[in-house]
Amino acid sequence: MAVKIRLARHGAKKRPYYRIVVADSRAPRDGRFIEEVGRYNPCVHPHLVKFDMEKVDKWIANGAQPTDTVARLLKTAKEEA
Repeated sequence: MAVKIRLARHGAKKRPYYRIVVADSRAPRDGRFIEEVGRYNPCVHPHLVKFDMEKVDKWIANGAQPTDTVARLLKTAKEEA
């Protein structure tokens, strides 16, 4: 089982809002997930990027792989903090 940290899309049509979740890589994008570790809203300026860094660090230490987009968001969140 490969565990990923990825985006799950929510919100209305043309108004996306994302939850950053830890999920089995075989699960559907908006389907079952293990734990929510953050939020991302690209529709507000500046963009809202919010992580629970303790949970993210715990999951990465346990072998979860962030997707490219989540890795980019993590990098910017760590630079701002």
